[in-house]
Amino acid sequence: MSVMTGPEVGQLAPDFTLTNQYGQAVTLSEFRGEKNVVLMFYPFAFTGICTSELCEIRDRAPEFDNDDTVVLSVSCDPVASLKVFGMQENLSHTLLSDFWPHGEVSRAYGVFLEDKGFATRGTFVIDKEGVLRWSVVNGPGEARRADDYASALAALD
Repeated sequence: MSVMTGPEVGQLAPDFTLTNQYGQAVTLSEFRGEKNVVLMFYPFAFTGICTSELCEIRDRAPEFDNDDTVVLSVSCDPVASLKVFGMQENLSHTLLSDFWPHGEVSRAYGVFLEDKGFATRGTFVIDKEGVLRWSVVNGPGEARRADDYASALAALD
């Protein structure tokens, strides 16, 4: 697995603007001063582990999508695929497309697998000041635990 180096805990999270599943631009820095961000990278929509991870976020929405926190899930899928995926799985949080330039944001966070052409499972908890406070990077076949994100968010309070 050839993963590049991403931001370190304590550093300002790399800013970006990506298109969501509805064709709207979403910029990370728009949340500064407003909300903590759980930034989740995942390989592909419609695949087993990815679907179960995003559905767990959906099922636990009050913990992750509320007045203090927003979840942004990023894959290299095109916008149209993310829209159908979100509708099919009834996902309420924001799905972002890192399709073009292909994997640019995933590379900035050190989770793009050059030899595979997609992002591995990386999660970054970013505080209201835009500083990276916690992260975990798993291989494509290694599911993450939403309880870990919840603990990282609780530590910000």
